[in-house]
Amino acid sequence: MADITTDILIIGTGPAGSATAALLSSYGIENMVINRYRWLASTPRAHITNQRTMEVLRDLGRDVEDEGYTRATEQDLMGENVFCTAIDGEEIGRMKSWGTHPLSRAEHLLSSPCHMNDLPQTYMEPLLFTTACSRGTQARMSTEYLSHEQDADGVTTTCLDRLTNKAFTVRSKYLVGADGGNSKVAEHAGLSFEGRMGVAGSMNILFQADLSRYVAHRPSVLYWVLQPGADVGGIGMGLVRMVRPWNEWLIVWGYDINQPAPSVDEAHAKKVVRDLVGVPDLEMTIKSVSTWTVNNMYATTVSNGRVFCMGDAIHRHPPSNGLGSNTSIQDAFNLAWKLAYVLKGTAGPTLLDSYQAERAPIAKQIVTRANKSIEEFGPIFKALGLLDSIDPVKMQQNMDARCNDTTAAEVQRAAIRKAIADKVYEFDCHGVEMNQRYRSDAVLADGQPEPAFTKDPELHCQQTSWPGARLPHAWVFSATGEKVSTLDLAGHGKFTVLTGIGGQGWVEAARSLGKAFGIEIAVHMIGPRQPWQDFTGDWANIREIDDSGVLLVRPDHHVAWRRDNMVADPSAELRRALTAILGKGGQEDERA
Repeated sequence: MADITTDILIIGTGPAGSATAALLSSYGIENMVINRYRWLASTPRAHITNQRTMEVLRDLGRDVEDEGYTRATEQDLMGENVFCTAIDGEEIGRMKSWGTHPLSRAEHLLSSPCHMNDLPQTYMEPLLFTTACSRGTQARMSTEYLSHEQDADGVTTTCLDRLTNKAFTVRSKYLVGADGGNSKVAEHAGLSFEGRMGVAGSMNILFQADLSRYVAHRPSVLYWVLQPGADVGGIGMGLVRMVRPWNEWLIVWGYDINQPAPSVDEAHAKKVVRDLVGVPDLEMTIKSVSTWTVNNMYATTVSNGRVFCMGDAIHRHPPSNGLGSNTSIQDAFNLAWKLAYVLKGTAGPTLLDSYQAERAPIAKQIVTRANKSIEEFGPIFKALGLLDSIDPVKMQQNMDARCNDTTAAEVQRAAIRKAIADKVYEFDCHGVEMNQRYRSDAVLADGQPEPAFTKDPELHCQQTSWPGARLPHAWVFSATGEKVSTLDLAGHGKFTVLTGIGGQGWVEAARSLGKAFGIEIAVHMIGPRQPWQDFTGDWANIREIDDSGVLLVRPDHHVAWRRDNMVADPSAELRRALTAILGKGGQEDERA
């Protein structure tokens, strides 16, 4: 007999675990989350927060979204990535990043109702955790996962209360492992992985210092400092990251992974800070020093039976592109509604198989992209002449040569500009963030060809209503002047039907079949004199269906199925789609 019972046990309170708990509680599902530590994230770690993640916070409630913006550094202050010889030294170049370039800003505004921002994990994690607990999640801190055993009916997990040193068991119907890059849940579940851990070493120095006089005129999240031969030798590139403008900072400094991790005392930490800032007498407070490893590993299986893993447990990669917490929260958005539907009996257990089909490819994609971004610093180093010698004096001379009035220097300057501009693939990778298209049994494309990308799919968001893609965003309006996104009409744990004038048959079918399947289907007609009107024509231009057509949207905003126009028997067509997507095998709710 287990000591505690719950529907779902979540291991880990990071972005993935806390988001899962918050979503499940919002859907009315009993859940419990544990954390082996006494409290939440103690360092800012993840911070870049993209539009898709803010859409998840918006789905949790406008109060949650607004709190996120309140705690975040706004997009304009994320600014331009700066390359320099020191924060108070010579600037080599910069690039507009994170959607701050006017052309990129336009694409961001057109693709989402939400705004990118910088929300450190020390702020995001408490926001999600508080939301979860306030809505019903049971939480236990200082509680360590030890092992689990699953059977046909559920999972028995053994945990350790680290305060009393006593073990206890939790019986749940499903187990979610969101326990980070060294996930014990993933290991014990026998998940398969590709790649390798520990490909490079990094050191973090978290400090407080007022640097406003050096940076406020050129706001940025990231300042890349190049000091040949400095401290660790070699190219000597260090990163000075803004945590809070402009007085809290995090330095990231590499070390040789083949050597023991460095032991850094306060004096050494202060020297590194002063060298990279370029102010010998800088006053500061060192808050913490830690080391970590860069990984290049992703799970090829993300679940086993009743055990599901997410977040860093299944995609382990460097912080390049800012994809870590964002992808983790999107893992949660994908899985939570499926668990809720299965637990409520409104979907068959096979619905859960789609988590593997949909999120495993994303894990591979973002790990590959993040590690590739590290390699893409090479052209910058080459253009600066830092790869032509290991002598720091010669390396500095090669950098200085760009200032000469020679043909070679002009060619070098052009190469530097191009190499920095090409880092857009790391610092403004809008397509990677927004273009995720799912292929699984929880999507019914009915043979419709996938639309080709007309621009680089890593850089540019291309909205489409093709089944599997995220619902396109457009603003629609009520008769009283209220403006909402089409994404606001969907989500919140429900399926949604969107149609227009001529689509009354879909409306009636959705209302009838919602009762038959025991689910709530939100129904919205968009058109003249309807509750929502498309005054700008943006929705008509992007929906890819006729007025009488229909989009069936999943609770996670992804299009599950569509029809271009009205059919002879809309009820039969919608029933067929719901049956396939929910894995019900044609069995509708007997309560209807």
